[in-house]
Amino acid sequence: MITSKETIGYYQSIESFALVDGPGVRSVLFLQGCNMRCLFCHNPDTWFLTKTNPITPDEAFNKLIRYRPYWQNHGGITISGGEPLIQLDFLIEFTALCKKAGIKTAIDTAGQPFTREEPFFSKFNKLLANTDLFLLDIKAINPIVHKKLTGKDNTNIIDLFHYLSDIGFPIWIRQVLVPGINDKEEDLKETGEFISSLTNVKRVEILPYHTLGVPKYRKLGIPYKLEGILPPTAEEIKKAEILLGIEKYQGYLKD
Repeated sequence: MITSKETIGYYQSIESFALVDGPGVRSVLFLQGCNMRCLFCHNPDTWFLTKTNPITPDEAFNKLIRYRPYWQNHGGITISGGEPLIQLDFLIEFTALCKKAGIKTAIDTAGQPFTREEPFFSKFNKLLANTDLFLLDIKAINPIVHKKLTGKDNTNIIDLFHYLSDIGFPIWIRQVLVPGINDKEEDLKETGEFISSLTNVKRVEILPYHTLGVPKYRKLGIPYKLEGILPPTAEEIKKAEILLGIEKYQGYLKD
């Protein structure tokens, strides 16, 4: 049996079969904890680093390896959240186990914890050595809009994009699209230009705003601040795709 150190992670759930969380069929480990408070977040139950579901890297590995027959050639495991980079030590050890077993891994992140300061930066590079792909969300390119939408600055997030581009680490970019907030033409054009400046983008996708998480807010007693905002129309999504130049980025991470 593959073993690891007794580092403890905290997770919210596991999805055995997913088609939208990276290349091919994926199994997804959702970790707890996130510093951002995105107004559109559909998983507010993952915001807090609650310690009700502890798990070691080898325990997580042994839970997820059962689904390996689903993954076929281009699938694997995606670690999502919450914000998985909050639990960096757990990620390093878990992805090391996966790499040793020949399993492709992807990290679904908004990048907010990123810094070039130590000890985070050295640990982050260890994670990159074990990992095959980052799924990086762009909440908003405009820093004012980003702060309004997430409660956090995006300077370090933009730095993360630049760093991964500089070292050639492959990424998929997902642009969250919230009508009336981050869908202005000038902002999407700026985002498209930013994406074009990067050297490592394999795919770009639109994540349309939806209201599926609203019942969770009511259950948790958290005010939902986007009441009345409707999901983008097909025409609005198409316009955003054109402004972002999505057709240029339809590659997949290959073996």
